[in-house]
Amino acid sequence: MSGVDIHSIFLYLAIILFLARIFGDTVGRLGLPSVLGEIFVGVLLGQSVLGLIPVNDIIRILAEIGVILLLFQVGLEADIHQLRKVGIPAFVVAFIGAFAPMILAFVISYKLLKISFLTSLFIGGTLTATSIGITVRVLSDLGRLKDRFAQIVLGAAVLDDIFGVVVLAALFEFSKESTVHVNSLLLLILYIGTFFLISPVIAILMARLIRGLSNKLRTLDFIPATVLAVVFLFAYLAYVFGSPEILGAFTVGLALSRRFALPFGAFLKTDEHMAEIIEKTLRPLVWVLTPIFFVSVGLQLNLRAIDFSSMEFWVLSTVFLIVAIIGKVLSGFFVKGELREKALIGFSMLPRGEVGLIFAEFGRISKIYDDLLYAVIIFVVAMTTLISPLILRLLARKKI
Repeated sequence: MSGVDIHSIFLYLAIILFLARIFGDTVGRLGLPSVLGEIFVGVLLGQSVLGLIPVNDIIRILAEIGVILLLFQVGLEADIHQLRKVGIPAFVVAFIGAFAPMILAFVISYKLLKISFLTSLFIGGTLTATSIGITVRVLSDLGRLKDRFAQIVLGAAVLDDIFGVVVLAALFEFSKESTVHVNSLLLLILYIGTFFLISPVIAILMARLIRGLSNKLRTLDFIPATVLAVVFLFAYLAYVFGSPEILGAFTVGLALSRRFALPFGAFLKTDEHMAEIIEKTLRPLVWVLTPIFFVSVGLQLNLRAIDFSSMEFWVLSTVFLIVAIIGKVLSGFFVKGELREKALIGFSMLPRGEVGLIFAEFGRISKIYDDLLYAVIIFVVAMTTLISPLILRLLARKKI
């Protein structure tokens, strides 16, 4: 971060936070999810339009903290019993939603469009992962996070992120060595599974330790800071185990939620009073940092890289956008329920956001994508990110 002017960061953050709130609330007043206003601020201030704010390391770090805290809060408010009930549907949605767009994109790219094998794989990989941060925020804005379909989406989006990590690891390996080591991928999956199983137990034990120390010190001020330390620790441990950092934050939130109880040992049941303190004290921090994440998604979009006058660009973009939509929306139709509930699940899985941009940037740097394909991917990621909140708003107007 040596090239970053720290004084400019203060100005950037002042602009980002102020405009994100203004545009977010304005869009919200118009009956649309406020996340659209925040992403628009990023597009406006970033390389696509005005070029006033670059995407630098400090903004990236604050954005990452924002989405980690958002997933922690979601875990804290989640109904663990409902999540258990929808475990199998969530897995089905995640599996179909991850691999249907990947396989469709690969087959169309390689067989029909005659794009190279490696590039076709990367196009498929780019369309694999859902942006869980965008999905969660939209459902939260709509007040639907407690609904059954949202619980399915939440479980599926977490699993989808894990699938995305495994796919990215495999593609990275293949791009370097032209082969995939199955043993290393199975080991990665084993590490992630192990982390997900043991982390709630460790998180609760640490929470009990924090509560005990707080009682000894006779202050509740000790709790928020130390819980935040636990969230960051588990985000790091998730990374060490090869899984997304947000998975660590989400599992800590689940472990500390009021409704969490392990099937063994009632002594590990969550302290409801402590859960309430954590929720109340950390919520303002989530409100401040989460908009930075959504603005950063807009900042990363480079719409200037797109040649809108190119017919080839429009043909490829249309094809891959259709694939991106069908592949994700299809996943909702493998779950029992009403037609609108199936559509809500499918369109909740649609946004690619920062996840797709990471794939696109890696493909560009590695020379896997040429300028045309890079522009197509950026456009498809942008469109799926913007379409999803709009359609979800229409579908969610009436209760299921």
